[in-house]
Amino acid sequence: MPFRRVSPADANALIEKEGYSYVDVRSVQEFQAGHPKGAYNVPLLDMGPMGMAPNPDFLKVMEKTFPKDSKLVVGCKMGGRSLKAASMLDAAGFANVVDQQAGFDGWRPAGLPVSAEAEPDHSYAGILQKLK
Repeated sequence: MPFRRVSPADANALIEKEGYSYVDVRSVQEFQAGHPKGAYNVPLLDMGPMGMAPNPDFLKVMEKTFPKDSKLVVGCKMGGRSLKAASMLDAAGFANVVDQQAGFDGWRPAGLPVSAEAEPDHSYAGILQKLK
């Protein structure tokens, strides 16, 4: 596991001081309810009629959206999905992936910047539209 795992405060410092982008791998619905300010949403799992199911396009969308040398902080709700996503990205050749431990459940209580609005090209729908 060559990628680092960091606290929400350390993840925020990487974003503010080193130019990392936050990729929220939670579902679209979770992202819309609130996320780290400026985050991109590329769900690892999609909400379906039978509950959460793997997003078969996760890696393809990540590869088309971010160069492999992008500085990425990956986060989710509590840390499980982001750990899996970081492992997948690392295996796919992404060189600067950091897994934010504790997820959004750790980010929000730490008083870090939160938003319910996303820049148009940061929402999953916006990302998909841009890739067409």
